Amino acid sequence: MAETKPLDPETWFHTKRAKACVEALNKVGFTAVYVPTREEAVKAVLEHIPQGASVGIGGSVTVRELGLHEALKARGNVVYDHWDQSVSSEERALARDRQITADVFLSSTNAVTMKGTLINIDGTGNRVASMIFGPKVSIVVCGYNKIVADVEEGLRRVREYAAPINYKRLGREFDEKATDIEKAKAYAITTILESKPGGKEKFVVVVVGEKLGY
Repeated sequence: MAETKPLDPETWFHTKRAKACVEALNKVGFTAVYVPTREEAVKAVLEHIPQGASVGIGGSVTVRELGLHEALKARGNVVYDHWDQSVSSEERALARDRQITADVFLSSTNAVTMKGTLINIDGTGNRVASMIFGPKVSIVVCGYNKIVADVEEGLRRVREYAAPINYKRLGREFDEKATDIEKAKAYAITTILESKPGGKEKFVVVVVGEKLGY
């Protein structure tokens, strides 16, 4: 029988932390799992999505890094993806509306605390609206890099790290020169989920042992 190779110290640390986070998420009503790799993350997500289900995809770099939008389309699921540049702007706008009436909503989260709290900040609100209400099943997938100690650290992570990077991805500068109204638009809506929303049949959180997204 082959010996199991011990984890390197950094991987050990992130794995232990991620598993503790998953345990906390399960205690407050989420259906949370830990997977060590991207490949296993894709498998875990697809296991929770029936082949005939319609799927809304929120704005998420993580989902695209995993190739989940492509995997779902290849499998035959109806996908509402407003990041799809192959369709018209009108169709992308319609996809936003249909995300909230889809069977399943798939996205990531800006931060998840060690106590099992999901923290998200949106400018428009379509992502957090569908995550909280509408589809009977929500699925969130995130890398270990989004785990924080508490809500305060989570909010700071989004405002000082994730939001500026995301704005840069969109071709906009978001730095100390940003006006108050630009900041207000970026941080217009903040949601803090301390447990599974009451209207959801299932809220799955897949925590991955790799760095994903911002």
